[in-house]
Amino acid sequence: MIELYRLDLDIGETTMSYIRWFKELSIKDTNIVGGKGASLGEMYQSLTKQNIRIPNGFSITAEAYMMILDINNAWEKLFAQLDKLDMDNVSELQDKGKKCRDIIAKCILPDELVKQITQGYEQLKEEYGEDVTLAVRSSATAEDSPLASFAGQNETYLNIDSLNALLLAYKNCLASNFTDRSIHYKHDQGFDMLKVYMSVVVMKMVRSDAGTSGVMFSIDTESGFEDVVFINAAYGIGETIVKGSVEPDSFYVHKPTFKKGSRCVLKRRLGQKSIQMVFVDKNSENNIAKEHTRVINTPLDDQKQFCISDDEVMNLAMYAIKIEEHYSQEAGRIKPMDIEWAKDGIDGQLYIVQARPETVVSRKNKTTFEMYELKEKSEILVEGRAIGTKIGSGKVQKITDIGTLHEFKAGNILVAATTSPDWEPIMKIASAIITDSGGRTCHAAIVSRELGIPAIVGAKNATEILHDGQEATVSCASGERGIVYKGILKYEIKHIDLGAVSMPKTKIMMNLGDPDLAFSLAFLPVDGIGLARMEFIINTSIKAHPMALIHPEKTDRHTAEDIRKLTESYEDNETFFIKMLSEGVASIASAVYPKPCIVRMSDFKTNEYAALLGGKFFEDKEANPMLGFRGASRYTHPNYKEGFALECKAMKRAREEMGFDNIILMIPFCRRVQEGRGVINAMETYGLKRGENGLQIYVMCEIPNNVIEMNSFSEFFDGFSIGSNDLTQLTLGVDRDSNIVSFDYDERDPGVIRIMEMAVQGAKRNNRHIGICGQAPSDYPEVAEALVKMGIDSISLNPDSVLKTIQIVSKLEVKLA
Repeated sequence: MIELYRLDLDIGETTMSYIRWFKELSIKDTNIVGGKGASLGEMYQSLTKQNIRIPNGFSITAEAYMMILDINNAWEKLFAQLDKLDMDNVSELQDKGKKCRDIIAKCILPDELVKQITQGYEQLKEEYGEDVTLAVRSSATAEDSPLASFAGQNETYLNIDSLNALLLAYKNCLASNFTDRSIHYKHDQGFDMLKVYMSVVVMKMVRSDAGTSGVMFSIDTESGFEDVVFINAAYGIGETIVKGSVEPDSFYVHKPTFKKGSRCVLKRRLGQKSIQMVFVDKNSENNIAKEHTRVINTPLDDQKQFCISDDEVMNLAMYAIKIEEHYSQEAGRIKPMDIEWAKDGIDGQLYIVQARPETVVSRKNKTTFEMYELKEKSEILVEGRAIGTKIGSGKVQKITDIGTLHEFKAGNILVAATTSPDWEPIMKIASAIITDSGGRTCHAAIVSRELGIPAIVGAKNATEILHDGQEATVSCASGERGIVYKGILKYEIKHIDLGAVSMPKTKIMMNLGDPDLAFSLAFLPVDGIGLARMEFIINTSIKAHPMALIHPEKTDRHTAEDIRKLTESYEDNETFFIKMLSEGVASIASAVYPKPCIVRMSDFKTNEYAALLGGKFFEDKEANPMLGFRGASRYTHPNYKEGFALECKAMKRAREEMGFDNIILMIPFCRRVQEGRGVINAMETYGLKRGENGLQIYVMCEIPNNVIEMNSFSEFFDGFSIGSNDLTQLTLGVDRDSNIVSFDYDERDPGVIRIMEMAVQGAKRNNRHIGICGQAPSDYPEVAEALVKMGIDSISLNPDSVLKTIQIVSKLEVKLA
C-alpha cells in the first residue's frame, strides 16, 4: 500500500472541522468549499424540498488544502516554481506544472483530516448502503464564479469504492490545481496562482454509466436567447459530451409556455451517440486511473433513438427553470445557469450533479446587436454545428498530436478531431476552430464561445477533407448550420445600438423561414413575425413529400426505404411530419412570443413538391407551375387533402399542445372566394376553427381578384397580407421566373402601387388587418414609404432590412404627423 498519510503527524492541539456536509453549505461559502461545493450545498438545502434530486455528500474545505501546504512547507516550493514562469513557453509550463504536482503528491495528510474524511465516508455508506461508490471532484475557490467557469481545468475521479482510493483521489484533486491547463487558465483570467485554493467534493456516485447524462443551460448558448432551456443528452458517463467525442441528442424547451402549463419539446435534434463511456470495474485501492473507464460502441438501434424520453426532457426543464429562478432570486437579477445532470441506470432517477452561472452569452451587452453577414459565397468544403454567430477566415492548420501544439501559428484555423483543456493556449490564438466530433456543450464549443472565436463542431471528416495551408472561411452566421467555404471570403460586421431605436406607429415585422435563425434574430426590435414560411421547414427538416409519408406504398422500394430511415426515430411517418413541422414553426414563433407570428401554410409549386423525397410519385408536370396547382387549390383537392390535414394537425399541436397561441395562420394563393370558403371549412374539420382558442386566419393578397373581391374575402378571413412578388407578376402579366422579360418586372410600377393602395383601402373598409410580407419593401425604401402613406398596418421585411426600414418609417411618420 502506498503511503498517503502519516498518523503521527502533529497538527497542534486545536481540532478544526475540515468537512462540511451539503446541508451545512450555501452559495455564500465559495471561499470555504469552492464554487462547485457551495452550489451543491445551496441546491441540497434549498431545492431538494422542491423535488429536485441532488446526491448527498460533503466538501473537504479549502482550509484543509491550506493546512496541508502549511505543515508540509509546500508554499515556498510552489512559489519557486511559479515565480517568473513564462506562460508562452510550452515546455517550461509543462516542466513547472509537473514539479508543482509532485510537490503536492509528496505532502502528507494529517491523521485528524484522515479521520474526518473516514467518518464522512462511513456516513455516506450508512445512507446509501455498503456498496455505495463515490464521485470525488475538485472545487476551486475561484471556480464557477460569474466571470470564470474553470470548466474542465481540474480533475474528477469517479466510482471510488474504498477509503484508500478516496484519499488518493483527494490528493490528486489537490494536485490538479497545478495542471498545465489550470495554471494557464488562471493566468489568462487574472488570478493569483497561489490564492486559488482547492476544496474537494465527495458525493454519491450517480450511475450514469448504466444510464444517460448531459449538460443543460437555461439560455441558448449561441444567441443568448433567454426564453429557452437547452438540453444535451448521451448514453453513459458525461465525459464523452464534454470532450466532444460524441454528438449528443439535443432538445429545447420554451420557458414562457412551460410556465403556462405546456409540456412539449420546442425542437429536437437526434445525435449520433456512436460511443459511450462506461466503467470497467471498481477502482482498486491504489489505482484510480482513468483506465477504469472504457469507451464502447453504442448499439445501432440505440443510436437511432433519442436517449431520453419527452417526459424526462420536461423533468430536466423543470429542474433548470427552478434552479435559474432560485439563483436569480438570490442575485436579484436574471441569472442563466450551466447545469450538469445524470440519470442513474440503477434507480432510473434524474439527478443534478452541478450548477454554475453561465459566463459567456449572458454577459453580452443586450443593448447592442452584432450581426455578421457574408458578402459572397463559394464551394462548401464541410459542414457541422455552428458555435456562436461570427465569421472567421485564414489558413487551415491540422493538429493530430498533442505533442505538436507548439507548432500552431496565430491566425490559422485550428482543425482537429477534438480538443481538450490542454489545447487552450493555442485555441485562443486561432481565427476559427473546426472539430470532427462534438456537440454544442463539448470542450471546443465551450472554450471558443468563451474566447469569442467562431467554431464548427461535429464536422465529421473535416480532418480528412481540409488540408494544411488551405485558405478557408468559417461561417457561423447561418443559424445552427456551420459552413466552411473555400477561400477567403468578404464579410461585413454590423453593430447596432438597440437602445437608440425608436419604433414607429406602423408595425414593423420580420420574414423568417429558417427555425435555426430564430433565436439569433430574437433581439431585433420587431412587432412579430409577418411571414413564417412553412416550405423551408418541409424542405430542409422533413425532406419528404407529405403524401409519400402517408402512402409510402405508392412509391418504389428504394424511396420507401429512404422514408423508413428518415422517420425511424418516431412512432410513425405522420408523427414525424407533425412533430417536425410543429416544432419548426413553434421555434420561429418562440422568438417573438407573445407577439404575433403569421404562419403561411405550404405554398410549394408542383416542380418544388416533386423535388421532395417521393414527390415525383404524386406530382404532375406543369408547363407553368407558378400559375398551376399551388396554394389553396391543393388543400381540398383529392391529390393533396391528406397532406393538408397533416399540416393542420401540426399547426393545431403548435398552438394548443405547445402553447403558441400567438400563431396566426395564413392561406396562400387563394384565387376565388369559394375556394377560400372550402379551405376554412376543411380547416375546421381538422380542429382549426376560426375564432376558437383565439385562432385568426389570414389570406395572402397576391392575386388581383383578392383586391377586387376584398369585401367577400373579408367574410371568411381575419386579415390580409400583400404578397408583392405574385401581385406584381399578375398585375403586370410578367412571369417572374423568366429572365427574358425580367426587365418588365418592377414592384414600383404605378399600377402595382395603385393596386396595393386599393388592397389597403379595401381591408380598412372591412375592418380587417392589412400588412405586406413581399420582397418590395425590403428592396425599395420608396415602396415602404408609399405603404406608410397609405396607412398600412404592418410591414414585414427580411431581417437585414428591419433596422434600416424602422428608421425610414419613423422619420416619415414624423414628417406626415
